[in-house]
Amino acid sequence: MKSSTQDQAEGKIHQVKGDIKKIAGKLSKNPSLEAEGNVEKGAGKVQEKVGQIKKVFGK
Repeated sequence: MKSSTQDQAEGKIHQVKGDIKKIAGKLSKNPSLEAEGNVEKGAGKVQEKVGQIKKVFGK
């Protein structure tokens, strides 16, 4: 698997994990877990964009 494709896939995984944590935090009324989910989702979006940029520049 190319590095760009791997970054995109891992970014998607982090986004899904972030969504799950965010929902779990809301359901359990745990603002810390909800915030952690938001952070992980944001990091996943960044990682996915890095993979897209690598793909454009052929790295």
